[in-house]
Amino acid sequence: MPATGNHRRRTSSSLTRGFIAVSAGGAALALPLIGATTASAAPAQSVTAATKTVAPAAAPAKAIAAAKATPSVYSVIAGDTLYKIAAGHSVTGGWQQLYQDNREVIGADPGLIRPGMKLAIGAKAESTAVESKPAASSAAPAVAKPATYTNDLDGWIKESLAVMAQHGIPGSYDGIHRNIMRESSGNPKAINNWDSNAAKGTPSKGLLQVIDPTFKAYHVPGTSMDPYDPVANITAACNYAAAKYGSIDNVFGAY
Repeated sequence: MPATGNHRRRTSSSLTRGFIAVSAGGAALALPLIGATTASAAPAQSVTAATKTVAPAAAPAKAIAAAKATPSVYSVIAGDTLYKIAAGHSVTGGWQQLYQDNREVIGADPGLIRPGMKLAIGAKAESTAVESKPAASSAAPAVAKPATYTNDLDGWIKESLAVMAQHGIPGSYDGIHRNIMRESSGNPKAINNWDSNAAKGTPSKGLLQVIDPTFKAYHVPGTSMDPYDPVANITAACNYAAAKYGSIDNVFGAY
């Protein structure tokens, strides 16, 4: 009796059946369905999302740059100095840069600024410094000529103001001149031999009538140690007045 297993019709595997479909026209290949869980679109969505998160960050940077590009204007008040203004506004390059940026307004003397002057501070100073660098690389840097002062009351006051500006000592031309005329009438050799200070052996001397102990205590480096020296006397007196009254501009009588 023949073995029954030898004549069995072979059945198609479930995988084969998945690829063969019977239709009226015959057999045709049917591709297997791809599951709905395929995430082929995910990368495109993530790139778009990343782009959207980066774009808003540029707006604040542009706003900050625009703000920095806007120069500010400062109005000088009594007691101001270029050093004080530059330090208070963190000017790059200090009072020297502030002076260079506003030289046309201030004039030849950096120590001579008056209340009401309008000084440009900030972006203008920075942009001027940046623009000047290429020119400096192609030509020798200009050497600033030292300021010259006349040997008279006007020159002494202006020279003293320049020293004061370097040391951050407040005071104006008008304030110094007013006090000099009251104290000594402009005589650098004036001396008071009759008041209480003179009775104690320390007479008041010079343009702003400073006694020796005060002159020594408030002497400003770079000036003469002679209390009769006009510039040294003015500068020391203004340094003392700044410590006691805030500025020589605030002195309207004996001090």
